[in-house]
Amino acid sequence: MQNENQRSDLEAETDGAQFHRAQFQLSDVVAGPAEAPILRGLTIDIACRGITALAGPSGSGKSTLLRLLNRLDDPIAGSLSWDGRKLDDWDPTQLRRRVAMVFQRPAVFPGSVLDNLRVASSDLAAVDAAQALERVGLDGNLISRDADALSGGEAQRMCFARALLTEPAVVLADEPTASLDRAARRTIEELGSSIAGTGVPIIWVTHDVDQLRRLADQVIVLIDGQVAASGTLRELDHHRDPTVRALVGAS
Repeated sequence: MQNENQRSDLEAETDGAQFHRAQFQLSDVVAGPAEAPILRGLTIDIACRGITALAGPSGSGKSTLLRLLNRLDDPIAGSLSWDGRKLDDWDPTQLRRRVAMVFQRPAVFPGSVLDNLRVASSDLAAVDAAQALERVGLDGNLISRDADALSGGEAQRMCFARALLTEPAVVLADEPTASLDRAARRTIEELGSSIAGTGVPIIWVTHDVDQLRRLADQVIVLIDGQVAASGTLRELDHHRDPTVRALVGAS
């Protein structure tokens, strides 16, 4: 899937499509509980293109970092910006429409699938809701189904559809396949590759090394709340630190 992402990106540029490439910039960021911060002086620029995977051991700060990027949490210290503008200058609601997020467990609200999609777009017409579902590989007729009746994989695809309705510049995905079975995981991975291939970049947290190697165009490795390495898989496969190589599944 990684190669497919790269080809799609190259083809888009060749065809003259100009996708906006925003980036996050973090400088000396400290975040987490004040008495025991999880991120400690993290500094990195995160380019928004293709799929950027966040890898690292449990507790290394991957989810903490992701939550900072659309202001679900704010740092204790340091500065963050996106698209050249400090995050704390953004209205959180406006920011979250441009920096959408999909969580580990599908966020399903009471009511129908249509009701759930209208959380992102309150005046969404049924025909447009059906098209949004079809974009993520679901049957448009599901709009009338009770959202609680969806399977785990269907619910997660609905959440991706809802996120895309805000026309985001980037999607944050916090282990979006962790609670799914193998078949559903692969379906969501294919969806992620498809979304990134159309010019909507994804920052994707994963503990699954095989998934990382299938998906990632770029990888950021966090260890103990700091960036241990970043780059392509080809680069990190030859990193001097054996822990980094192990975390990216280098052979």
